[in-house]
Amino acid sequence: MKIGLLSDTHNYLDDSILDALKGVDEIWHAGDIGSLRIADQLKLAAPLRVVYGNIDDHQVRTEWPEYEVIDIDGNRFLMIHIAGRVGSYNPRVRALIKEFQPGFLICGHSHILKVQFDKRFNLLYVNPGAVGQHGFHVVRTLITFDILEGKVTNMKAVELGRRGR
Repeated sequence: MKIGLLSDTHNYLDDSILDALKGVDEIWHAGDIGSLRIADQLKLAAPLRVVYGNIDDHQVRTEWPEYEVIDIDGNRFLMIHIAGRVGSYNPRVRALIKEFQPGFLICGHSHILKVQFDKRFNLLYVNPGAVGQHGFHVVRTLITFDILEGKVTNMKAVELGRRGR
């Protein structure tokens, strides 16, 4: 199974994003999608999982959850928009990690691409950066990876070009 992981579209979607997601089996969006219109467009490319972010309005928050626990082939993923950083998670996220014991923590919000192992909680922290035009990031990024025979493999950062604003 091939996953396309993105975050922080902020109501922006262009062909470079859709091209990078071609061939994925599922798209996971880690919050700040911006509108249901963006979700509808992403659903045309592949089945979609979304968690809402801090800029998302009541329509998005009604449609999608604050966090999602995803179990696939023996791997548990916890996806939430605002997590903090390795060594400094917010209290809500620490409680969710203790409750669900994921092997992977997926988040957005910072607009900073980062993949880092957290020894304390024995999980891989994954933030795909931001694909949208709003924010302080310089380069727009997303991540793809495979889940195959119980293992997460081929994790790749995809650069989509410079942020335009």
